[in-house]
This record gives sequence, structure tokens and C-alpha cells, in this order.
Amino acid sequence: MSHRRRPAAILVAGLMLAGCGTSSSTAPGTRSATTSTQAAPPATTSTTPLAAKSCPAASLTAAVAGSSGAAGTIETTVVFRNASSTTCVLGGYPGGQMLDGQGAQIATTVVRGGSYPFTDLPQSIVTLLPGGVAYFNMGFSDVPAGGETSCPSASQLVVTPPNAYDHQTITVQMAPCDNGTIAVSPVFGPGSAATQTTA
Repeated sequence: MSHRRRPAAILVAGLMLAGCGTSSSTAPGTRSATTSTQAAPPATTSTTPLAAKSCPAASLTAAVAGSSGAAGTIETTVVFRNASSTTCVLGGYPGGQMLDGQGAQIATTVVRGGSYPFTDLPQSIVTLLPGGVAYFNMGFSDVPAGGETSCPSASQLVVTPPNAYDHQTITVQMAPCDNGTIAVSPVFGPGSAATQTTA
């Protein structure tokens, strides 16, 4: 009688061990910024985005990667580059504050996502190895709105990376109307599905 029960017990134990195998889970609302490693340069990867800490602004350099405009709409792409020797991650929306030629703050209204197809993008996590890059797009109208007769011109933009408290100041030439309204996309990595027409 005990010989008949032993195989069943072994079978149950085997099933329990199988149920303890490894599994993976992804936090809600996050996705890999790069689905194909062939499209990304060797310095950037998103295979293990949660293994590193968020990139502080001090470890990044920022610059305008390109800009274009048509029918009153201006699109600008900004690139973050990991200038440190430590891997870090970026995910979410950056912040921004325009400055005039004397370094004084001018009216700036940052809108996350917005209605432009190149800024209304899904959020993603981008892992930056040393030298790795991530991007975000900005969009604005240069056509005066409401009672505006002109739009303030900025020569610098203070950029705060996602989840950071410090910032980088970059050189720009931009004059967004409607109280300095700028739509920004979340950061995305090279080879992502994001519309990156200006970089």
C-alpha cells in the first residue's frame, strides 16, 4: 500500500518544484525602449532597465540634436548622453525653463505629451551604459495666440532630466508662443518606435 502512494508523492513534489521556477514581471506602465538590439548603438541597452539607478544630471551631457519646422510647428530633439563611468537609467518626462540672452527666466509652460504626434509617445525605460544616449522631443507653435503680438525668444534652456533635482543648461534658439508653451515627450532610446525626425 505504501508502494502505491510513493510515486504519487514524488509526482506532487516534482510539480511543486516546477512551480517554484523563475518568473519575470514588469512594472505596470513600463516597457523596454529598445525592442531590437540591432538598432541601438553598443553603448545603449535596455535589457535590464531596473538594475541601475536613475541618471542624475551631473552624469549627463545634453544638447540639441536637431530641429525642424513647418506650418507654424517647431520640433526639436534633445539628446542626453551618459558621461559617467556608471550605468544609469532614464524614464519619464524631462522638465524645462527658458532663459533669455541675459540668463533671466522667461515665461515657460511645459506640457507633458501634448497633441503633437512626435511628443505624444508612450513612456519607456532607457538604460544608458557609459557613453549611451537617450532622447526627448519638444514641440511648440511660433504663431502668436490670443492677444500676443510677439513671442519671447530664448537662447538657453534649463533641462531637468526625469526624476532628477539638478539640471543641465543647453543653448537653443526658440520662441514658443501661447505663454511659452512647450510640449515634451518622454525620453526614448535609439531604435525605438518614437518619431525622431530631427536627430
